[in-house]
Amino acid sequence: MASTSARTHGPAARIRTSATTFYSDNQSLLGDIRKSFNVLRDVAVDMEKANQFDKVKELENAAVELLATCDHCMHLSSAMQSVGDNYEPPQEPSQLTDFEKLLKNEVAKQKAKSSSTTVNQSMLRQFREAVWNVHHAGQPMPGDDQEDIVMTSNDGNIRNTTCPLSGKHVTELENPVRSVDCKHIYQRKEIMHYLQIKRGHEHCPIAGCPRMLQADKLVSDPLLAIEIQELRDMMKNQTGDTNAIEDFTMLDEDC
Repeated sequence: MASTSARTHGPAARIRTSATTFYSDNQSLLGDIRKSFNVLRDVAVDMEKANQFDKVKELENAAVELLATCDHCMHLSSAMQSVGDNYEPPQEPSQLTDFEKLLKNEVAKQKAKSSSTTVNQSMLRQFREAVWNVHHAGQPMPGDDQEDIVMTSNDGNIRNTTCPLSGKHVTELENPVRSVDCKHIYQRKEIMHYLQIKRGHEHCPIAGCPRMLQADKLVSDPLLAIEIQELRDMMKNQTGDTNAIEDFTMLDEDC
């Protein structure tokens, strides 16, 4: 009982609350970094159009550094959240917790299981592809025959494209939230009703996901809004390309 009380009211509870606040605040920073990356890409395209190739290379190097910073922030944020969730005070009052060591170990764990490397490679490829298309649209990029060209900037970030409860595509959700633990996305109203029926704790409704859900860990972070908008834009561009092909085909038949 003492342990439960400590988790609810003692130092562990204060640490957990601080960790959750830090995680939430850091999502705004990650959102700003993502926006900055998109700005760098757009400026690089303009520089490529002006044939300022040295400037384009400088912007690409800056984009690589920005992605590395984003990586570090994501790992630190997840590590802080994990420490807050799992911290238990020492049994002996005289013992002190080495939080620096605890956080470093957790950051290492987050890096080991992270998919951000794949995501960053995809984003960097989009940067280079946007620049390449200025003068070489329709031509394969150097090295395309050696890699799988199916990744998008959302691979590894948006884990599910359909809310399992509402059946809506994530780009159609009025108030999307994402689980801090398993990263799956839901419509807020439906997932909260789901947890209410299940009395607060239940497995994620995504088939095969073993994580338990908690209402206070379903967040509408700024990064989620940006990622959904990027997915929406990508789908719109793909639809536009398809329509253009269809229109051209119909014109060909009329002739």
